[in-house]
Amino acid sequence: MLGVAEMARDLLEAWNRRDWGRYREMLHPEFSYTGGDGQRREGPEVGLAVAQGFASAFPDGRIDVQRIHTSGVTAIAEFIGRGTHEGEFMGIAPTGREVEIPVVDVLETREGLIRAEREYMDMLYLMQQMGAAPGSPPA
Repeated sequence: MLGVAEMARDLLEAWNRRDWGRYREMLHPEFSYTGGDGQRREGPEVGLAVAQGFASAFPDGRIDVQRIHTSGVTAIAEFIGRGTHEGEFMGIAPTGREVEIPVVDVLETREGLIRAEREYMDMLYLMQQMGAAPGSPPA
C-alpha cells in the first residue's frame, strides 16, 4: 500500500498523464471535494469531473509538485499549475493565454484511497491571467 505522500503524488501524476482510470480508482467511495468557493460536493465522480474540467480547459496543463507535507492520514500538496487556456472554463471561452497558478491541495486518506480533497487557489489571479477579470495579475 502506498504511503500518504505517495498517494498524493500518484493522484497528481495521474492528472498529468490524463490517466482517468487511475485517477478515479484512487478516490474513496465517500470522496468529497471542496473548492475555493467553500462548496462541498460529494462522490468520486465529482472529483473526476473537476479534474477533467481543468484538463479540458487547459489541455496542455501540467502540475509541477513543489512539496508534499504529511501528518497522519493527511497530505498537503503544494504545486504550480501551468497551461494554455484552450477550452471553456467556468463559462469563459478559450483565450489562448498561458496561465500559471500556485495551488494547495489538502488530501485526506482512508483505506488506502483519497477520501477528501480541499483545494485552495487564487481564482481572481487565474481569471486575470486569462483576461476574464479586470486588473493585471501581480508581477
